[in-house]
Amino acid sequence: MKKTFLSLLLILLGGVAFAQHDQLPETDPAVLQRVDEWQDLKFGFMMHWGIYAQWGVVESWNLCNEPWINRGGAPYDEYKRNYTNLNRTFNPSHFAPEEMAAAAKRAGMKYLVFTTKHHDGFCMYRTNETDYSVTGPDCPYSRTAQPDITKAMVDAFRGQGMWIGLYFSKPDWHCDNYWAHEWATPDRNVNYDIAEHPDRWEEYKRFTHKQIYELTHNYGDIDILWLDGGWVRPEWSINDETRPWLGCYQRVQDVDMPKLAAIARSNNPDLIIVDRSVGGRYENYRTPEKEVPDTLLPYPWETCMTMGDSWSYVPNDNYKSSQQLIHMLCDVVAKGGNLLLNVGPDAEGRLPQEAVERMQEIGNWLDCNGCAIYGTRPLFPYSKGGVRYTQSKDGSHRYAICLIGDACKRASFELPFELKKVTCITPGCTARVKSSAGKTTLTLSNSTLMRNAVVVEF
Repeated sequence: MKKTFLSLLLILLGGVAFAQHDQLPETDPAVLQRVDEWQDLKFGFMMHWGIYAQWGVVESWNLCNEPWINRGGAPYDEYKRNYTNLNRTFNPSHFAPEEMAAAAKRAGMKYLVFTTKHHDGFCMYRTNETDYSVTGPDCPYSRTAQPDITKAMVDAFRGQGMWIGLYFSKPDWHCDNYWAHEWATPDRNVNYDIAEHPDRWEEYKRFTHKQIYELTHNYGDIDILWLDGGWVRPEWSINDETRPWLGCYQRVQDVDMPKLAAIARSNNPDLIIVDRSVGGRYENYRTPEKEVPDTLLPYPWETCMTMGDSWSYVPNDNYKSSQQLIHMLCDVVAKGGNLLLNVGPDAEGRLPQEAVERMQEIGNWLDCNGCAIYGTRPLFPYSKGGVRYTQSKDGSHRYAICLIGDACKRASFELPFELKKVTCITPGCTARVKSSAGKTTLTLSNSTLMRNAVVVEF
């Protein structure tokens, strides 16, 4: 009896220690080295794409029965049934992954994050765990020569020398062990009491782990596993910000991240894992959504941002200008982050022409000025006035990125350094400086109009 009690106590104490360990940041040198290399990339391409593109709605969120959702007055049950059946008509006949990868390469993007499965549970890859996928028999695209869209994306982007990141939703609203058919779905969360149905939740965890195995073992060496659905999280990670996400029943939905991570890294030990918003060991970098922080952050991070207003394809979306996007990239990089820029293809698999044009214009700027972006680190004061500051990793090169507002032939900026000489990196522009009392007035000029941003080295 004493031996049994002691064994149980050791197991419980070991579990507590393990949980506390998971709350701490990652310490594995191999993973930290990969995160450092990822920080050199600076600019990534994100793609939200799924059956929802056929309706031009914001991903799968309209399935969620929460007060902020607007379904245009459609009855919920009817809407959900019709949405779920979109797998029967998804057939993107113009999907050309090589063209997408080439456009991202021209834009100067260095890594991909592709939505393999959003919250609706429709898988954009070949899976043995459900027929609700692009390769399932009900989906017309399954009858094409290469129906595994994730494989096509991975092959095309890897062929352009880009890192591969796979987005995966931890909650799955199509899985009967998450949204069980016996009960209503009052919000985004699991709709049954896990304490009363532990076997059902164990089945859901097994389902999730098997899908993670597929994604991290069937597509070669994956660089980033980007996990979404932050309301699925361990109890230790719940705080005042995240508690409201758990909805009306406040159910803790722990999918056993230590085991999931071990599966994901079983043949890829330096895989970067991003368990978004959870913190701790399995959020190797943070991802402020549609937000650029005000200043430097003390950890690796990435702003994930839409090029338009929506994450997924919406007709007549309002795209940010090339100038806005270039300025945003410079601002993010100066504060130590990466920019992950999202574009959603339409139902036929085409990137919107406006987005492709923006990508080309960003790439044109980076072709000339990328030395101030790629492989750099922040330089105090990082961001001040109309100037963003970066430096090479070894500190041997320092850059001032001067953000141009209206197109002009001449512009002046104040730098907080006393300098005697600067070198203009941007072709065609000339730069001269006048220093006094620790400050420098930098004057830029060009015979033609200066646009977007001008880079000088000092």
